[in-house]
Amino acid sequence: MSKYEVVIGLEVHAQLKTVSKMFCSCDNMSVDAEPNTNVCPVCLGMPGMLPVANRQAIEWTYLFGLAIGGKIAENFNFERKNYFYPDLPKAYQITSSTNPPVWGGLVEVDLDGVISKIRIHHIHLEEDAGKLVHPAGVKYSLVDLNRAGTPLMEIVTEPDIRSPREASVFLQDLRSILRYLGISDANMEQGNLRCDANISIRVVGQKELGTKVEIKNMNSFRMIERALNYEVERQTEMLEKGERITQETRGWDDAKGKTTEQRSKEEANDYRYFPEPDLPPFSRINKDIDIAALQNMLPELPKDKSVRFVTEYGLSQADAAQLTFDLEMARYFEQAIEVLPDNVLTTDELKRNAAKKVANWIIGELIGRMNKFSVQLADVKISPESISELVVLIDAGKISGKQAKEVFDKMFESGLNPGEIIEKSGLGQISDTGELATIIDDILSKNTKSVEDYKAGKQQAFGFLIGQVMAATRGQANPQMVNEILKEKLR
Repeated sequence: MSKYEVVIGLEVHAQLKTVSKMFCSCDNMSVDAEPNTNVCPVCLGMPGMLPVANRQAIEWTYLFGLAIGGKIAENFNFERKNYFYPDLPKAYQITSSTNPPVWGGLVEVDLDGVISKIRIHHIHLEEDAGKLVHPAGVKYSLVDLNRAGTPLMEIVTEPDIRSPREASVFLQDLRSILRYLGISDANMEQGNLRCDANISIRVVGQKELGTKVEIKNMNSFRMIERALNYEVERQTEMLEKGERITQETRGWDDAKGKTTEQRSKEEANDYRYFPEPDLPPFSRINKDIDIAALQNMLPELPKDKSVRFVTEYGLSQADAAQLTFDLEMARYFEQAIEVLPDNVLTTDELKRNAAKKVANWIIGELIGRMNKFSVQLADVKISPESISELVVLIDAGKISGKQAKEVFDKMFESGLNPGEIIEKSGLGQISDTGELATIIDDILSKNTKSVEDYKAGKQQAFGFLIGQVMAATRGQANPQMVNEILKEKLR
């Protein structure tokens, strides 16, 4: 066990998918517009232009706060955060970080069965800056302001995270909540979910926090875990050597697998915050936004849905968690249950048995193939109805479990339903008693020595005869029926 404890706090930016930008009417949904075409005098920072706050962005920030048990502030206001950078045309950013709309809240993280509660310090709303583009082989950079003014919800945690893996799992749980609420696509690879981490280490039992280092440029959950693991090793090695850790900002270089120094933070930046003079304060007291109505809008969230899947469908906690992690996958599963035949849903026991079988096919086969071929659920050709049909065909003895996997492969490739595939491929299971009896009679007449061996007590002869029947039917005979008929005839 290490003598050091890791302490991590995260600053997470979630890009809200409102129709328009934070303080102007420019399109916020375009992702492939030509550089500097999705702009207006407001987001370009032209003199004399006045911002107008996006009500939807404020409501969604409140909604997320309610979802994680946060406290909605009695009032909050926007302010100007002053700094100079090429992608910030006004030379200040409109934010609400010092007087935010939401305080507190927490997200529960399940790490190998151990539940930890990651507290949220606050949630604030702000506008995004533009984007710098660095063309290869030249000595200049370009500025694209299409992103300038995009609404960002920043979620700031307390320093409660104790491992790089816990940080990654927390972020994935956060992404699930954002997607369930429908307020952000929360895709790290596309940049609409971004994260900076403050990490320090201290001797176990020490109350004071160690010197924190901020890590940037982490664009995936894998990168976050790699970057923080590297930083833990770097800081631990420094302390073991008696070296002093300095407060600084470091960037993650994924190609080199290491963090590199970007700038020192020995002294705090002076952003000269002051209230935004062009935007009035927002107040709960004045009922600018109906909080009770927002509370009623909250959907069933991932943890609650997972608990329901366990109680209603009899799934294991692990299976329920995997199916509810992604909202679309949870919907896919329940759609498959809804279309099961009425006779399968007559009792709770039958419903649970069917649900477990559907879950097994989704988790064991569908998700496995999605991962193997890097396919998203939206691009999967198999419908929920086809999953249910396959389960029913297996239960009815129309197809064996082994054949079903072959059928599933064809379903995944073509999108055809299992009935069509079975008919076209001749993969149906032989379950006709008369047909099987005739085949078995033929096998027995051709293998009299094995019949005599079985009657003499050699049990392996029975297995040989079973194998002959399955070979004669190209594996399509119902194994259970073959077993029963063969035993009866051998008597």
